[in-house]
Amino acid sequence: MTERGETIEPFPPGRRGTVDYMRTAGRRSVVHGLVELDVTEARRRIRDHEEHTGTRRSFTAFLVFCLARAIDDHPRVQTYRDWRGRLVRFEDVDVNVLIERTVDGERIGVPHVLRATNRRSLESIHDGIRAAQTDPNAGRQRGLSAAGLRLPGPVRRLFWRLPQVSPRRWKRLAGTVAVTSVGMFGDGGGWGISPTNYALQLTVGGIERKPGFVDGEVVPREFLSLTVTVDHDVVDGAPAARFVGRLRELVESAHGLEPESEA
Repeated sequence: MTERGETIEPFPPGRRGTVDYMRTAGRRSVVHGLVELDVTEARRRIRDHEEHTGTRRSFTAFLVFCLARAIDDHPRVQTYRDWRGRLVRFEDVDVNVLIERTVDGERIGVPHVLRATNRRSLESIHDGIRAAQTDPNAGRQRGLSAAGLRLPGPVRRLFWRLPQVSPRRWKRLAGTVAVTSVGMFGDGGGWGISPTNYALQLTVGGIERKPGFVDGEVVPREFLSLTVTVDHDVVDGAPAARFVGRLRELVESAHGLEPESEA
């Protein structure tokens, strides 16, 4: 029986997966780095490409492209420790991205794994994301997940322990690194910090326009808020910092987004 001024409704079954994930991932020894990246040039080139071709390049695809190249240069950040205490490192960078799409009339985020992104072009990654947004199997996959959420909690949470038990199987099911976004749900800057089951995760925040220094002058720039989360059990601060430095270099130079005059 409800009292005046309050609403009571059942806990959504779909949220059980989030609860399970957070509870299991929260036990990992992760370190979060909050960085700002100047994406002015990258966003300008994306706009120029759209004006010249009528096709808009995915900003998420651009970030994934830069992420994969940075991991290629600093592969230690993509390392897992298995149940025998061994370090498992993969050559392929399989990126789990959150795709926003409509399923059963509802706008939701659907995870999708982009395989071997370090061996793919920016256009290939872009096409992979666009294809996932219209994939008719997304609803079917959601139905299978819903069936799994009916299992008892201790059984459900066994799945989220997979990275520590068998990194190889985790890679096959969920990829090796993750890119998740909170910026798609709001305007302005801001970071998102959450536990993760991955050795490396990028949480993409908002983009804010504010002053920046260019050639000794203060000019308006666009800055992306980015949270870089690494498994501190495996990766120390110095290698993580070098990885972030390389990622910054690639993003801020608009790597892979050639000017239209050169395209």
